[in-house]
Formats: sequence, structure tokens, C-alpha cells
Amino acid sequence: MEKTGPIQAGMAPDARSREIGQVALLAMAVAGGIAVANIYYNQPMLGIIESEFGDQPITGMVPTATQLGYALGLFLLLPLGDLVNRRKMIIGQFVVLAAALALAALAPSAWTLVAASVIVGACSTVAQQIVPFAASLAAPEKRGTTIGTVMAGVLSGILFSRTLSGFVGEHAGWREMFWIGVPLALLAAGLMFAVLPQHRPTSTLRYHQAIRSLGQLWTRHPALRAATIIQGFLFASFTAFWTILALYLAGPKFQLGADVAGLFGIVGAVGVFAAPLAGRVADKRGPHFVVWLGAALTIVAWLIFAAWASIASLIVGVIVLDFGTQSALISNQHLIYALDADARSRLNTVFMTGMFLGGAAGSALATLAWGQGGWHLVSLLGAALGIAAFAVKIFHHRRHSPTVVGQ
Repeated sequence: MEKTGPIQAGMAPDARSREIGQVALLAMAVAGGIAVANIYYNQPMLGIIESEFGDQPITGMVPTATQLGYALGLFLLLPLGDLVNRRKMIIGQFVVLAAALALAALAPSAWTLVAASVIVGACSTVAQQIVPFAASLAAPEKRGTTIGTVMAGVLSGILFSRTLSGFVGEHAGWREMFWIGVPLALLAAGLMFAVLPQHRPTSTLRYHQAIRSLGQLWTRHPALRAATIIQGFLFASFTAFWTILALYLAGPKFQLGADVAGLFGIVGAVGVFAAPLAGRVADKRGPHFVVWLGAALTIVAWLIFAAWASIASLIVGVIVLDFGTQSALISNQHLIYALDADARSRLNTVFMTGMFLGGAAGSALATLAWGQGGWHLVSLLGAALGIAAFAVKIFHHRRHSPTVVGQ
């Protein structure tokens, strides 16, 4: 049994005394976006990177290595948020991220870049230290809105990172993009130093006990299992699209460069507006409806991609895909953070690790599908992943009442 000592309600006394203000909330959203952007810089630039390391087939694994590094960092680093001073950890992780980006920019070979990508991915998990911290500082009736606001910043980082890296990669080079990431990471460290309140641990568990408790949380909470599996499938569908988009646009049908692929990040920014909206709907109506809707929209997006092969279809489809995936993400996080207030970082560890393992699998499967059957097979894969998420939600709905949080 976990012992939490005098700390109650999942929040250290010093953090609880300072409910999050709008300036701090905005700074956390910006820092979260800066952090998570680093795992997507390589996607629009993959063709450019491959042109430099063309004789090293491992180059194609750079996006997958980054996703796997992120999943590894979630599993090994995120539980520490319940055990240590989260403020110090967030600041320190941004500093290490800056060093990892410099290593990627200096990589002399594809193997070095793949190794650096794993480290960059692991360090970028600082974004997921920020989200549960914000949830802990929010009043219960505002938790969905608070999560949605911070996640809007995270999603902005995901989407605009592709626009930025596509433009920089095309006109300056892929190494320059990683160099740009270095001062951005240090800027985020400075922001967090300025606005975050002090935070004491919410648990007295030792690290190995916290890692062991992840399995106990998984076993204890059916809602955590369902949310993780559903979001894993949806994120696999999401990353399948973004992994292949630059290759699809560069092909004979469109013959467009990495900068154009990056511009789709601006189109997908509609998903950013879904985050606070989904949070407000989840606060008022409950999050289950939004999860259903998100899975359905993901399927619809891939039907658009498959049936209508044009730039217009890609624009419409990416709006629908991002809106669906991000809405489901916010609502699933709303569900899991309500399960155990003293274990929010560890709940997020399980959830986000599963989600990004799904993302890594989606990238790998999409690369395979692209090689075997082109865009049509990728579209079939993306739709199948959305259908799988919907099926898991149906199964969970039938076995557990959706009206009770934590079931």
C-alpha cells in the first residue's frame, strides 16, 4: 500500500496554496509546446536527411527512434513527478534537452543521429511533467479547461514544429533546425524558473516502488486501460499520416518539397482549438462523449484521404484527423487524472507511454505500408487503427458504466 504521509488531495501544501494564474498557465502551455515540438522536427525533413545519409538505410528510423525515446522517457522519467520536486525536474530536463539537440545537430552519421533522436525524445517528455502539474494546481471544476489550455500549447508545438522544420530544412538545412531548438529549450527552462511554484512530492514511494506501482495502477483501473489502448490506436493513426505525408507530397502525383509538407501543420492547427473546447465539454457533459466523437472523426478523416486524392482532401482530412485525435486525448486525460489524485504523474506515465508506443508503431507500420502499397495501403492502415479504437471503447462501454468516473 502506498503511503502518502501528510500530503493529501494529490498536491503539496505549497503548490495548493497557489492556484494557477493565467500568466503561469500560458507559460506552461508555451513550454509544453516547445518541449514536444522536438519529437516532430524530423518528420518533414526526413527526405532531406536521407539525401545526406543516403547510403545508411537506418536513416529512415529517425522518426521511430524519436517516438521510442519519448515512450522510454515517459516510462522511466515521468513517475519521478510524484517523488521529487517537480519544478526542479522540469527546469533541469529542459537544460538536458538543449544538450541533446546540440548532439543531434552535430551528428556525423545516421547511427549517431538515431541515437541522439532517442535522447531528444526521452528529454522531450518534460511536456508531460507540465500537464499533470497544471492539473494539480487547478480546481476540480476547472480541471478539464486547465488541461485543455496547456494541451493547446502542446498541440501547437506538435503542429507548428512541422511548419517550422519544413521551412528551415528546405531553405537552410536539417542541422540548422536542431540548432534552433537549443535556445528554444533554454528559453522554456527560463520560463519555468520564473512562473512555477515550489512543489513537494505527493508520494513517499521509492523509485523502484513507483515503477512497480505502474503495473498495479494498470490492474486496478479499467478506465486507465481503456483510455491508454484507445489513445494508443488513435495516436498510431495520427503518426501514420504525418510520417508519410512528406513522402507522399514529394512523389510523382504532387512533386512538392518539405516546406509544403510543413505548411500542413498550420492547417492542422485547427486541432489546437479542439483542446480547450474538448476540456470545456468534458467539464460539462463528461468526457466519454468526446472520446466517442474523436474516434469517429479519425475514421472519417482516413475515408476522406482514401476517396479523394488531392491537396484539398489532405487539407480537409488533416483538420478532421487532428480535431478528432486531440479531442479524444484531452477527454481521456480528464478521465485518468480523476482516478487517483496522489498518482497523477504515474497515471500519466502509463497513459502516455502506451500512447507513444502506439505512435511509434504507427510510424513503423506506415513506413512498411508505404513501401508495400503506397498511399492507399497507408489509408487503409489509418482507418483500421481508428476502427480498433472505436471497438475498444464499445467493449469498455458494455463492461463498465460510462457515467461513473474511474470505471
